[in-house]
Amino acid sequence: MFLAFNELKQEKLRYIMIIIMLALLSYLIFILTSLTLGLANENTAAITGWNVKTGVLEKSSDANLRQSLLTADQVKKLTKDSDTAVVAETSVVTKDKGASKISATFVGLNKSQFIAKELQITSGRKAKTSSEIVMDDSFQNKDYKLGQKVSLNDSSKKYKIIGFTHDAKLNIAPIVYGSISTWQNLREIGTNFGGSGIFSKKADFTTSVKNTKAYTLKEIINKLPGYSSQNMTFSFMIGFLMIISLVIVAVFLYIITLQKLPNYAVLRAQGVPSGFLIRATLAQSLILMIFGLIAALILVAITALAMPADVPMTFNLGLTAAVSAAMIIMAIIGALIPVRMIAKVDPVSVIGG
Repeated sequence: MFLAFNELKQEKLRYIMIIIMLALLSYLIFILTSLTLGLANENTAAITGWNVKTGVLEKSSDANLRQSLLTADQVKKLTKDSDTAVVAETSVVTKDKGASKISATFVGLNKSQFIAKELQITSGRKAKTSSEIVMDDSFQNKDYKLGQKVSLNDSSKKYKIIGFTHDAKLNIAPIVYGSISTWQNLREIGTNFGGSGIFSKKADFTTSVKNTKAYTLKEIINKLPGYSSQNMTFSFMIGFLMIISLVIVAVFLYIITLQKLPNYAVLRAQGVPSGFLIRATLAQSLILMIFGLIAALILVAITALAMPADVPMTFNLGLTAAVSAAMIIMAIIGALIPVRMIAKVDPVSVIGG
């Protein structure tokens, strides 16, 4: 460790440049990780917040809630249990004078069922009539207020904002909660259809109703439009950046070790064991990465404070620690190439010279 620190002090500029590169790379990985987590949360925040384990959708919908349409009779048969609740989903655009137009997801609920009963209100109260709605609190950033009356799509009817709730997002769009009858009016399908899906708190909930199929919550989430492909894209990007960090550490340490081989050979000739030199190189790699990570975390903290509320970034301490540990492992692996060179250095080549 002493040798590692001594070399860092002797070649400050060289090692500072390496630390800056590792810090910027680590910073990019942390930002991408937080974006991945943030987007995933905005895709699923509402559905996971309902505390459900199983969903029953139309059989031909392929586990896609938005494509599912259940008849009123199917809904009636499937919601006899107190642990089941109907959800009716459709896309809407909210608008009102003095407020921005926002693309949102309308979710119709039955106020006597558990999802509506357990909905956590941050301000205002729950909707009691079909002309009242509850919105995700992100609408407040766009000049929507309690008591305001808004239009949904091109409907001439006005709906009164009676409450706000937190983390009500589905498919990255904020949710507007209302009644099943409002959903029927927005979709212009009449009373023959009763919802998009039935959700249950029970993991073993099944269906015998014709043209319906039960799915696990994970299956329904994975079928949300763009969810799986988005997560896979970000995961590949993060993976490639970690590989790049490994290459950076390996290349820089290889070049530095190559330049110092005559010095290492002299040390070996003086009786310094190769294990000592190898440990010094590994320690050097760890020190560089740790300093890079510390700098990156400082940048991330500054970014989190400066980032607008609209940017879907979620910082998770556990995930950040896991990514940091993975980066340190990459640094150790990257140091293995120069370590092999040190192990093979021949003192006789120096003595003979």
